[in-house]
Amino acid sequence: QVQLAESGGGLVQAGGPLRLSCAVSDRAFSYYFMGWFRQAPGKERDFVAVIKWSGGTTYYSDSVKGRFTISRDDAKGTVYLQMNSLKPEDTAVYYCAARLGSLGIYSASNTYSYWGQGTQVTVSS
Repeated sequence: QVQLAESGGGLVQAGGPLRLSCAVSDRAFSYYFMGWFRQAPGKERDFVAVIKWSGGTTYYSDSVKGRFTISRDDAKGTVYLQMNSLKPEDTAVYYCAARLGSLGIYSASNTYSYWGQGTQVTVSS
Protein backbone atom coordinates (compact mmCIF):
# COMPACT_ATOMS: atom_id res chain seq x y z
CA GLN A 1 0.00 0.00 0.00
CA VAL A 2 1.14 3.54 -0.70
CA GLN A 3 2.42 5.31 2.40
CA LEU A 4 2.17 9.06 3.00
CA ALA A 5 4.09 10.86 5.72
CA GLU A 6 3.46 14.51 6.59
CA SER A 7 5.90 16.75 8.40
CA GLY A 8 6.38 20.41 9.18
CA GLY A 9 3.42 21.17 11.42
CA GLY A 10 3.76 23.19 14.58
CA LEU A 11 2.90 26.37 16.44
CA VAL A 12 3.29 29.68 14.62
CA GLN A 13 2.30 33.28 15.15
CA ALA A 14 -0.45 34.85 13.07
CA GLY A 15 0.96 36.30 9.89
CA GLY A 16 3.86 33.91 9.81
CA PRO A 17 4.78 31.19 7.33
CA LEU A 18 4.87 27.44 7.64
CA ARG A 19 5.80 24.76 5.14
CA LEU A 20 4.32 21.28 5.19
CA SER A 21 5.83 18.33 3.39
CA CYS A 22 4.41 14.96 2.43
CA ALA A 23 6.62 12.10 1.31
CA VAL A 24 5.00 9.43 -0.86
CA SER A 25 6.45 5.93 -1.04
CA ASP A 26 5.64 5.11 -4.63
CA ARG A 27 7.75 5.35 -7.76
CA ALA A 28 4.57 6.14 -9.70
CA PHE A 29 4.14 9.33 -7.68
CA SER A 30 4.05 11.44 -10.83
CA TYR A 31 0.73 9.85 -11.82
CA TYR A 32 -1.05 10.87 -8.63
CA PHE A 33 -3.08 13.95 -8.01
CA MET A 34 -1.93 15.22 -4.62
CA GLY A 35 -4.17 17.12 -2.26
CA TRP A 36 -4.14 18.79 1.12
CA PHE A 37 -7.13 18.79 3.44
CA ARG A 38 -7.63 20.09 6.94
CA GLN A 39 -9.95 19.50 9.86
CA ALA A 40 -10.51 21.96 12.67
CA PRO A 41 -12.05 21.03 16.03
CA GLY A 42 -15.78 20.52 15.70
CA LYS A 43 -15.71 20.83 11.93
CA GLU A 44 -15.72 18.51 8.95
CA ARG A 45 -12.66 17.84 6.86
CA ASP A 46 -12.22 20.58 4.26
CA PHE A 47 -10.42 20.75 0.97
CA VAL A 48 -7.40 23.05 0.91
CA ALA A 49 -5.47 22.54 -2.31
CA VAL A 50 -4.65 20.05 -5.04
CA ILE A 51 -1.93 19.70 -7.63
CA LYS A 52 -2.32 17.47 -10.66
CA TRP A 53 0.29 15.46 -12.52
CA SER A 54 3.41 16.85 -14.14
CA GLY A 55 2.59 20.30 -15.38
CA GLY A 56 1.33 21.40 -12.02
CA THR A 57 -2.24 22.58 -12.51
CA THR A 58 -3.42 23.69 -9.09
CA TYR A 59 -6.68 24.54 -7.35
CA TYR A 60 -7.30 26.13 -3.97
CA SER A 61 -10.16 26.70 -1.61
CA ASP A 62 -11.34 30.29 -1.44
CA SER A 63 -10.20 30.59 2.16
CA VAL A 64 -6.53 29.98 1.33
CA LYS A 65 -6.22 31.29 -2.22
CA GLY A 66 -3.45 33.84 -2.45
CA ARG A 67 -1.87 32.71 0.80
CA PHE A 68 -1.08 29.01 0.29
CA THR A 69 0.91 27.38 -2.48
CA ILE A 70 0.96 23.69 -3.30
CA SER A 71 3.86 22.22 -5.24
CA ARG A 72 5.46 18.88 -5.96
CA ASP A 73 8.84 17.37 -6.67
CA ASP A 74 8.32 14.15 -8.61
CA ALA A 75 11.98 13.17 -8.38
CA LYS A 76 11.77 13.26 -4.58
CA GLY A 77 8.24 11.90 -4.39
CA THR A 78 7.20 14.83 -2.23
CA VAL A 79 4.37 17.33 -2.21
CA TYR A 80 4.54 20.62 -0.31
CA LEU A 81 2.15 23.16 1.09
CA GLN A 82 3.68 26.57 1.65
CA MET A 83 1.43 28.55 3.98
CA ASN A 84 1.92 32.28 4.31
CA SER A 85 0.04 34.99 6.18
CA LEU A 86 -1.39 32.41 8.53
CA LYS A 87 -4.52 33.21 10.50
CA PRO A 88 -5.88 31.67 13.70
CA GLU A 89 -8.70 30.17 11.66
CA ASP A 90 -6.11 28.14 9.77
CA THR A 91 -5.58 26.10 12.92
CA ALA A 92 -6.35 22.48 12.09
CA VAL A 93 -4.93 19.06 11.50
CA TYR A 94 -3.61 19.01 7.96
CA TYR A 95 -3.76 15.85 5.90
CA CYS A 96 -1.92 14.88 2.76
CA ALA A 97 -3.86 12.73 0.29
CA ALA A 98 -3.28 11.04 -3.05
CA ARG A 99 -5.51 9.87 -5.84
CA LEU A 100 -5.06 8.38 -9.29
CA GLY A 101 -5.91 10.81 -12.05
CA SER A 102 -8.99 12.95 -12.48
CA LEU A 103 -11.80 10.58 -11.53
CA GLY A 104 -14.29 12.60 -9.54
CA ILE A 105 -14.27 16.19 -8.35
CA TYR A 106 -10.86 17.23 -7.08
CA SER A 107 -12.16 18.73 -3.84
CA ALA A 108 -14.05 15.64 -2.69
CA SER A 109 -12.16 13.77 -0.01
CA ASN A 110 -13.76 10.45 -0.90
CA THR A 111 -12.03 10.48 -4.28
CA TYR A 112 -8.61 10.18 -2.64
CA SER A 113 -7.29 6.69 -2.06
CA TYR A 114 -4.38 7.28 0.29
CA TRP A 115 -4.00 9.47 3.36
CA GLY A 116 -1.33 10.48 5.77
CA GLN A 117 -1.77 10.54 9.54
CA GLY A 118 -2.05 14.31 9.67
CA THR A 119 0.05 17.04 11.22
CA GLN A 120 -1.17 19.69 13.64
CA VAL A 121 -0.91 23.35 12.68
CA THR A 122 -1.71 25.87 15.40
CA VAL A 123 -1.75 29.59 14.69
CA SER A 124 -1.74 31.93 17.67
CA SER A 125 -2.90 35.54 17.77
